[in-house]
Amino acid sequence: MRFARTTALTCVLVAALGASALLSTGCSSGSAATKDVTYKIGVGMPLTQGAAALGEGITRSARLAVKQANESERAKKLGVTFVVASNDDLGDPKTGVSVANMFASDSKIIGVMGHLNSGVCMPASKVYAARDIVMVAPAATNPELTLQGLKNVFRLCTIDTVQGSFGAKAALTTLGFKTAYVVDDSTPYGEGLSARFAEEFKAGGGTIVGAEKTSDKDAEFGALSTKIKAVNPDVVYYGGVYNAGAPLMRQLRGVGSTSAFFGGDALNDGQFVKLATSAVAEGALSTLVGLPLDKLAKGAEFKTAYAAEFPGKELSAYDAYGYDSTNVIIDAALTVAEKQGVGQVATPQGRKAIIAAVSATDTDGVTGKISFDEKGDTLNKVITLYSVKNGAWTAYE
Repeated sequence: MRFARTTALTCVLVAALGASALLSTGCSSGSAATKDVTYKIGVGMPLTQGAAALGEGITRSARLAVKQANESERAKKLGVTFVVASNDDLGDPKTGVSVANMFASDSKIIGVMGHLNSGVCMPASKVYAARDIVMVAPAATNPELTLQGLKNVFRLCTIDTVQGSFGAKAALTTLGFKTAYVVDDSTPYGEGLSARFAEEFKAGGGTIVGAEKTSDKDAEFGALSTKIKAVNPDVVYYGGVYNAGAPLMRQLRGVGSTSAFFGGDALNDGQFVKLATSAVAEGALSTLVGLPLDKLAKGAEFKTAYAAEFPGKELSAYDAYGYDSTNVIIDAALTVAEKQGVGQVATPQGRKAIIAAVSATDTDGVTGKISFDEKGDTLNKVITLYSVKNGAWTAYE
């Protein structure tokens, strides 16, 4: 009681001197602090293995979002600074859990933007849930991620059941394929996407002439390519990431297969074209969540800001999603800081409040409308068909 009376008296005295003389945010829930408070946003991505090009691009987008936030009047008024705490999860579930534990043990982490791979997101999300740390995934598409019943998990991209169904319908109607050979990379992402494609393709009247499981670490597909060529499907559908998909397509062409090559969003990166070579990759097909940037209201603004911040760096498929995901966390943290005080954001109660604020998100981002259902899934379910044209992924026409 003595301490409480002393604290109350201090606040009264400080208030009498004026808001500009506040010594502690404990005396005010909405005023600016006299010295900066730093909030960290964890970003776990593959940076040296697997789909490193996608991970690097998403990480750059997070840094752009943080820079802009720190320059905003809202952050300056509160006296808060955001920083990106980036870590390489290698696209590997075990490494991803180690990264998650590092983030969870950092008292300044107020949220995590990540991870890229569904197989990494699922175990990592449980680590964050135990500490009430929000996780906003920009690219993990396996439906199981948000079926775990964790209140801290959200994602901006739509799920494989939506993307796989769209791909199958496009294969049958837009592209006119009647037979398909389905290959997956044995990851939660690849398996889920391929299974949905095969299910919908058969339901729509198509025929699956073969199926094969590979590994996301594979680079040799000679025997499989020969096997596929022998049955000559209209299309080879690959559920996996570009680093394995590119050599598969290259080796298919090497044995003389002329089957179309089609896959999901994880093929849609410039590295696929480089690894497969431009000549081989020409005509490859993929689906990708959302609309092309040139068809989005804030797309041109984002491209300009990205180019200015990272000269010479090409935009990757999920850069805009990484940017929007980071901003969702930033906005939630600032909202909590304004309501509860800047010193409360990184506390256990503050982290819970951030989860609630993210859940209530209703805004327009670069990728379009951003809001979530009760599971944490985006309500934006737009998918676009792409093909490699003149050496670059281009919206299919």
